[in-house]
Amino acid sequence: MYEPREDSTLLEKYVRQHAKGLVLDMGIGFGIQAITASHNNKVKSVIALDVQEEVIEHCKKNIVNKKIKFLVSDLFKIFEENKSLKNRKFDTITFNPPYLPEDIRLKDLTVEGGKKGYETIEKFLNQANNYLKADGIILIVFSSLTKKDKVDEFIRKNLLDFELLETQKIFFEELYAYLIKKSPILKKLESKKIQNIRYFAKGKRGFIFIGRYKSKKIAIKTKNPRSEAILRIENEANFLKVLNKKNIGPRLLFHGQDFLVYEFVDGIAFTEFLESKKADKKGVLKAIKNIFEQLFEMDKLNINKEEMSHPVKHVIISNKNRPVLLDFERSHYIKNPGNVTQFCDFLISKRILQLLKNNRIKISNKKMIANAKNYKKRINKNNLNKIISEIK
Repeated sequence: MYEPREDSTLLEKYVRQHAKGLVLDMGIGFGIQAITASHNNKVKSVIALDVQEEVIEHCKKNIVNKKIKFLVSDLFKIFEENKSLKNRKFDTITFNPPYLPEDIRLKDLTVEGGKKGYETIEKFLNQANNYLKADGIILIVFSSLTKKDKVDEFIRKNLLDFELLETQKIFFEELYAYLIKKSPILKKLESKKIQNIRYFAKGKRGFIFIGRYKSKKIAIKTKNPRSEAILRIENEANFLKVLNKKNIGPRLLFHGQDFLVYEFVDGIAFTEFLESKKADKKGVLKAIKNIFEQLFEMDKLNINKEEMSHPVKHVIISNKNRPVLLDFERSHYIKNPGNVTQFCDFLISKRILQLLKNNRIKISNKKMIANAKNYKKRINKNNLNKIISEIK
C-alpha cells in the first residue's frame, strides 16, 4: 500500500483548491485525495478506485465517509464492466500514478509505472477523455523520472490542454503538479456528438485522430501546433468539397477553422499493396488505372496536389480495393497542373519498378517519359490512355 509522501501532499494541495462536482480518485492508496475532495463543499460525491483489493478493503474499514464509494478497478475498467456505472462522467479526476521506471528488484504496483515509468500515465490519458465532462479537470502529479516531455506529448495527443501548477524539487527528482482540461477543439468535436476520440497518426503539418460518429468510424485532422503552415486545414476542406463531387478523396463530413472530419478509409498504402498478397497483376493494373483517372480529373480542374511524385502516404488502397487519395493540404489552383506526370515519375522510380516487376508488370521508361511529355503539352483523355496502355 502506498503511504502518503511528498507527491501525495503536493496533489492534496490542489485537490483542496480545485476539486468540484462528481469526483473520481484514481489509485487511492491511503485515500488522502478522496478524503480531501470530500471535505470540499463544491464536491457532491467521490468514487475512489484502486487496482489492489487489499487497498480498497483497508479504506472501507478505516474511512467512514458517506460521500465516498470505494471500488476495485484497473484504471477505468469498472466503467466498462459495471452497467450501473456506464456513461458516468466526472467534473474532477485526481490521479497520483505509479511513475517510477520498472525495477527488477522491486515489484511494487504502487510506485512502478511500467518499464519506462510512463506507461500507466499514457494508458490513463488515452482513456480519460471518455470519463471527463466538457468543463471537467484532471489533477495529476508525476516525477521528472517519468520524462516530462513524454507526458506532455501524451496530453497533446489526446487533444487536452494543461497548466503546470507547481514544480517541487526533492532529492534526485522534481515533482510536477498539472491541471489538465479538454482543449477547445476537443470540446467542439464532442459537441458534434463524436465519441471515443483517440490519437492515430502524426504528419508534418497535422495530427490524425479517429473516433465514432453516427456509428461510423471517422478520421479527424487537426493542425500540428508546432507547424508553421497557415490555413492548411481550411485549404484542404475547401478542396475536398470540390473533389468529393468527382468521387475523389475521403468523404468530408464537416470542418471547422482548426479541424476537419471525414470518413475513415480502412486500407493500406499503395506501396504496401504492391508488396502484399492481396496484389495480383489484374488488381494492380486496375488500381493504377483508377489512380490515373482521379489525377486526370484533378488536372482538368487545374488543381495541383503537389504530392504525387512520392505519394507513399497519399494513396490508400481500401479494403474494397479502391484507391483513395489523401492529404490535400498543399493543393492549389495552377494553369499547368502536374498530377498525372508526377505519378508517371513515381511509377518509373527504381523501387516501384521492381515492385511492379514482382507483380509481372512492365513499364518502358522511354515510352513513359515520352507519353508524359505529350500529355503535359495536351492534357486530354487520349494522351492519358496512351500512358495507361504502356503499363502492362
